[in-house]
Amino acid sequence: MTTAPYDPAGTARMLSKAWWIFLITGILWLIMSLIVFRMELGTVYAISILFGVIAIAAGIDEFLSLGAVHGGWKWLHGFLGVIFVVAGIVAFANPDWTFLALASIIGWWFLFKGILDVIAAFALKRANELWWIQLIVGLIELGLAFWVAGNFREQVILLVVYVGVMCLSKGITDILLAFRLRGLR
Repeated sequence: MTTAPYDPAGTARMLSKAWWIFLITGILWLIMSLIVFRMELGTVYAISILFGVIAIAAGIDEFLSLGAVHGGWKWLHGFLGVIFVVAGIVAFANPDWTFLALASIIGWWFLFKGILDVIAAFALKRANELWWIQLIVGLIELGLAFWVAGNFREQVILLVVYVGVMCLSKGITDILLAFRLRGLR
């Protein structure tokens, strides 16, 4: 059995016809970021429910990207879609546990991400003249990890800001991709 060769131009043409889907999802991500930033910070349930909504939206986004991915990575997008949707459902079912888990996870995330960014900055120092930017980001992430580990109130604030920034960056990225795909037409 032979498989047809991967045709990037054909995939780009197919995606360029559906550019508006990325525009709509980008706008929805921007709206979600605005909702996150306007939310009352003291509400544990609201943060957990918000995470559930975002997780389910991210899962749907992964399922939508299945049409754009070819080869061995297709299964990963499907798997991530399932994981995100299940995490969203769990967040709705148990908001107290979800918030505590999120607060703990974000501290560990910043710790590991900071370590990797510092290592990568030094490892790529010769190849990347802007290596110091990655070093600064890594050091900031390490500082945030230890800051979050010590204070519950700041965990809440940092968690909300982190989710808001992620929604904002996803929205901007999707909108830019939409107009790039539209330009391919």
